[in-house]
Amino acid sequence: MKIVFITGLSFLMSLFSYLKPAQPQETAIPLCHTTDSPGNDMSAMAADPAFQRLHEAPLPFTYMGAGEMIKFSTPDGQSANGFLLKAKKPSNKWLLVYQEWWGLNDNIKQQSETFYNDLKDVNVLAVDMYDGKVATEPSEAGKLMQGASKDRLMSIQKGAIAYAGPKAEFASVGWCFGGMLSLQSAMLEGKQAKGCVMYYGRPEQDVEKLKTLNTDVLGFFGSQDKGITPESVKTFEENMAKAGEKVTVKMYDAGHGFANPSNPVYNKEAAADAYKLALAYLKDKLKA
Repeated sequence: MKIVFITGLSFLMSLFSYLKPAQPQETAIPLCHTTDSPGNDMSAMAADPAFQRLHEAPLPFTYMGAGEMIKFSTPDGQSANGFLLKAKKPSNKWLLVYQEWWGLNDNIKQQSETFYNDLKDVNVLAVDMYDGKVATEPSEAGKLMQGASKDRLMSIQKGAIAYAGPKAEFASVGWCFGGMLSLQSAMLEGKQAKGCVMYYGRPEQDVEKLKTLNTDVLGFFGSQDKGITPESVKTFEENMAKAGEKVTVKMYDAGHGFANPSNPVYNKEAAADAYKLALAYLKDKLKA
């Protein structure tokens, strides 16, 4: 009877375990505030399906404007690509443009030309961070961003900075993945850095790294962004203060990717306001 009782009890416990409601799964998107990821600082986010769902496939667009593709050497012994709009007059003023996670697509080229036309007498270089690869679907973009090694990304950025030359004065701008890269670029530019604009990119949270900045930062973020959350932006502001650096943040009632006209969640009013502020900032920093 004892054996039967134990067996029956075991059966009931197993049955209870089977019938017990499943616990809800964590759906938060990782913020990647550390740099422990094997690839780049946003690689964990890129692999997360929830983060991928924040990016709908871009609407079809073909760029028909000015500019040319160029190649430049990188410190790792390779070469990299860029889309260059050269100033009509000789100029040491440079705007480095950093792509979204899709890659250097026609939308980025269009945006580069817009800055070029409005800034005047500034060289605009959109840097190809994926070595020629461009994604059109979120899952594909996630793989490209996740697979972009931190060392290669830095080497491409250093190559672009060297291409402009030691007398160049830099400002940078980028969106999403490129927003993070714009901030990293400003740190790599050293004393040549004059300005930095980042749109909803992952902020650097290491105070010691932020201390290396030689420029202030202008950041645009969305209060509805579930990837780069308002909480992470607040932490960034606090860390910039600890580093003795200045950051100006404008928070819009919008979601991730609100400034991309090829994005179905494009917010025209927020994008227009952000661009107006960015342009005024860049003109002041580059004295354009």
